[in-house]
Amino acid sequence: MENIVVTGGSGKAGKAVCRHLVERGYSVLNVDMQPSIDPVCPFFKVDLSDFTQVMDALQWTGGRDHPFRKFRTPDAVVHLAAIPAPDLMPEEVTFRNNILTTYNVFDAAMRAGIKRIVWASSETTLGLPFSPENPPAYAPVDEAHPMRPESAYSLSKDLGEEMARQMARWNPGTSFIGLRLSNVMEPQDYARYDGWQDTPHFREWNLWGYIDARDFAQAVRLSLDVDLVGADHFIIANADTVMTRPSADLMREVFPDVPLRGTIEGRATLLSIEKARRVLGYEPEYSWYKTAG
Repeated sequence: MENIVVTGGSGKAGKAVCRHLVERGYSVLNVDMQPSIDPVCPFFKVDLSDFTQVMDALQWTGGRDHPFRKFRTPDAVVHLAAIPAPDLMPEEVTFRNNILTTYNVFDAAMRAGIKRIVWASSETTLGLPFSPENPPAYAPVDEAHPMRPESAYSLSKDLGEEMARQMARWNPGTSFIGLRLSNVMEPQDYARYDGWQDTPHFREWNLWGYIDARDFAQAVRLSLDVDLVGADHFIIANADTVMTRPSADLMREVFPDVPLRGTIEGRATLLSIEKARRVLGYEPEYSWYKTAG
């Protein structure tokens, strides 16, 4: 994998992915509606709801004198562009945008002969927001947990995973790797964590999880190169929680009736990353707790 198109490369996770890939020698094209505030690679303005524009983006050469001129058919697409969370826009708008743009990217990639798509699914497919009234089935939550979308946003991601499974079936030899990323954080966000320590219910909604944007970028890179055919999905979180208290203590206080599977050591994540570790070779490098310490 050398030439990578990143949709949504100007977003919070996207700019970390673009920088990470560029620093490791990939040729990257950022496809978005707005240029990045961290412009480490060429930018191409594309409305992903317009299928023709998506096809153009996957065949863009950058012009005769552009450094991207050799960028013909990409080796892979990293699809991150979306309305990134529930409650940012009306439900119908979120659903329509996310479903249509995901379909356009997936279908255009197949038509262009691109064999690998890495894309942003979401932890919300697993039943978030959790609460004592809507608890997880067990913890740590893993990929076998029931899919329980609770919003138009999470439903769009759930259906995106089904779309990936069916398109992989239609196109043998292709790979669709869905990364169920947790709540994306940048280092400057860690200053807020001190204010959460006395109120465990404030972050119960995703079992106190998070993903450092730089670690998400690592997961994307590993997904580009892993030996995998077909459609699969992985929870991507950091190895710890946003809290200083032990994770098992938090579960006993907030979700006392939820079964705990295995031994939960210290502040270990309650969004299991064992599958990502085993299959992708993913191992988080960053921790807010170490940064704060």
